[in-house]
Amino acid sequence: MQAQIPAELRRRFRAARRVCVLTGAGVSAESGVPTFRGGGGAAVWKGMPFDVISSAAMIERDLKSVWEWFDYRRDLIGSVHPNPAHEALARWQNLFGDFTLVTQNIDGLHQAAGSREVIELHGNIWRAKCMACGATEMLSLEQTRLRPPACVECGSEMRPDVVLFGEMLPMQDFTKAANKAVECELFFVVGTSALVYPAASLPEIAKGAGAYVVEVNPEPTALSAVCDETLSGKAGEVLPLFDVRDEDTLF
Repeated sequence: MQAQIPAELRRRFRAARRVCVLTGAGVSAESGVPTFRGGGGAAVWKGMPFDVISSAAMIERDLKSVWEWFDYRRDLIGSVHPNPAHEALARWQNLFGDFTLVTQNIDGLHQAAGSREVIELHGNIWRAKCMACGATEMLSLEQTRLRPPACVECGSEMRPDVVLFGEMLPMQDFTKAANKAVECELFFVVGTSALVYPAASLPEIAKGAGAYVVEVNPEPTALSAVCDETLSGKAGEVLPLFDVRDEDTLF
């Protein structure tokens, strides 16, 4: 059964000036991106669990293999496209005076849909970071075949600019996201199981600061009890419903 947007939530959506959205792997999964957490994809790659090959320790031990693993992941997502959820959120940025999109996803699909200034808590699989000077560069699929790529600034080895197992989130990005969670009137948490902290704390931060928190997910999560409203369904089916005019709805 398709989710419906309650009248009170629609009223809040239209009246809001400051809105923050957190998206997780479920949004990308609707485009065909493997989640690696029970939603398809390789749990083991070349005999190594994905959380081992995607670890900070592996960067130190075998950088070439880490690049090969992320090349494999880029190949998986290279042909996928933004879905209606990505497209709806790109439209939302033009509806509110202060709109913030925070994502746990690393695939760049929000930007591909037209979203600007996305806070990428876990980095971007298409970006490399110099291990010496910290310079970053967006790489094409062809450029990543050099394993590892060389920094254009200093010539040193580069690594995937993503948060690996055993690493902390970039504090500047998380602080910005947390501040926006505090300031917003309406907070959406979309397509995430709310298991990965500290990102999963953002809805709780927003709730504690007085925001109306809305969850969009096919199944209940650990956050469901915290949220003011839960819309059960796929993000790509639910989020576009906010574009529908009152006279076009049946509720």
